[in-house]
Amino acid sequence: MDTKAVHERLTQKFGEKITGANLEVASPFAVVAVEAIEEVAAFCKADPDLAFDNLMCLAGVDFPKETPARMEVVYHLLSYPHGHTFSLKVHVPRESPALPTVENVWGVANWHEREAYDLLGIVFTGHSDLRRILLPDDWVGHPLRKDWTDPDFYNGMHVKPTPQMADRAMGGEKIGVGPFDFTPPNAHVAE
Repeated sequence: MDTKAVHERLTQKFGEKITGANLEVASPFAVVAVEAIEEVAAFCKADPDLAFDNLMCLAGVDFPKETPARMEVVYHLLSYPHGHTFSLKVHVPRESPALPTVENVWGVANWHEREAYDLLGIVFTGHSDLRRILLPDDWVGHPLRKDWTDPDFYNGMHVKPTPQMADRAMGGEKIGVGPFDFTPPNAHVAE
């Protein structure tokens, strides 16, 4: 099934819940209304002509300069039986990014959604275990947001190079970075 046929099938089934599409890009996609993503995902997997049995990737994208500012969740789907691919996108407000989980459709979404939550702060309602997956539990903020600024310290340790470390690195010295660098002057003390 080609991407045009996939899009037509989705618009026939869900009508206005499919709010947009672009089939002329490298990864053709349909935009799905927030409240419909779980239903559309379940259909994409169960419909025998679509048979998107694999959620290859789920990614979050930050668009702070859009009007209104928003985030986007992108679902990259693959059908092993048919060999076709397609993407779904959902737009959520940047200030309160939340949408239903799809982990009941594709189990692997559990991990992908935790990553999007950890790095972008996107909340997946109904998720069975929504907690950080890459950063420590007490980390503050979401580092893939475009307005993110690196903290100087985490639990008393440097998490980015000091000016002295940068000078040494510019001089050709091999140094570690972050909390794993124990070479002076980065002795994990306040400067």
